[in-house]
Amino acid sequence: MDGNGTHDDLPELGKLESVNARGVWSHEAYDFTPWLLANADVVGEALGMDLDLSTAEHPVGSFSLDLIGVDRATGESVIIENQLTPTDHSHLGQLLTYAGGTNAVNVVWIATRFREEHRSALDWLNSRTDESTRFFGVEIGVVRIGSSLPAPLLTVVAQPNDWGKTVKAKAASEGQSVRQALYHQFWTWFLDQLVGRHIGWTRARKAQSQNWLTMPSGTAGLVFNCSFGRAGLCSEAFFQDSDATVNEARFAAAVAARESIESTYGGSLQFEQLVGSKGCRIADYRPGQIGRTEHWDDYAEWFIARQTRLRTAMAGIFQISSTAG
Repeated sequence: MDGNGTHDDLPELGKLESVNARGVWSHEAYDFTPWLLANADVVGEALGMDLDLSTAEHPVGSFSLDLIGVDRATGESVIIENQLTPTDHSHLGQLLTYAGGTNAVNVVWIATRFREEHRSALDWLNSRTDESTRFFGVEIGVVRIGSSLPAPLLTVVAQPNDWGKTVKAKAASEGQSVRQALYHQFWTWFLDQLVGRHIGWTRARKAQSQNWLTMPSGTAGLVFNCSFGRAGLCSEAFFQDSDATVNEARFAAAVAARESIESTYGGSLQFEQLVGSKGCRIADYRPGQIGRTEHWDDYAEWFIARQTRLRTAMAGIFQISSTAG
């Protein structure tokens, strides 16, 4: 301190100033939404999520949802409706429409300012819906110090009570990795689809946290699998008898009837003898990843369609039961 009562050694600090968001993102759809898609980590940090956004302008009926993705920490779906203006009734209606159309778990509304009635609406929704649906309100601003680059400032103004602790504690207690949580969620939902459509391929009702689902065929040592792997999605018939010679004989019979099987199937199949392994498979593949939650409907439809065709094609050679579970 000098003789005038001042501190010469105090640090010199800049002043935080607000920046007009429109000066950073001039257009909501062409600038702001793509920026959010490319900076999911910034949004995720504000929300307390390990956020992975994969699609912009996701179709919901005749409407287009801004962003859709997944919280990798829990495997739960996330949708985002964003605007570069204060909240309004129109966007609230869109938010609810998209939530219903995607059956999302985490519903996020981002705006430059939340009107009190809209923040209260999210609080009311959080108090009235069950734990499998959560609503978040996030205000987006831009700040800088002096001539520095502008920086985003996200402030959560509405969220469920203690949602983060509950979700993360559950995932930790189950000892699941992010990918395992996604597998468990998908297969649980897929089994529900089979029940809802009265498809009796399996009696299983509790899904496992693994990348495959095995269903019996009605013939011992022959099963049908749906799985996710490095090559994408796989629908297969798998010969897995404990006696390798049984598998080899059955696979040989299938190879001999390949033309008939593929004709009935309506397309080509991969006949894989898997040298060095006791098992053999007949399979079909397509691209896909478990983390692309926005494609789960398409994945389920592909699995069901391909399994139906494969079972029909194999029925002429092996005893295949439509209600083998």
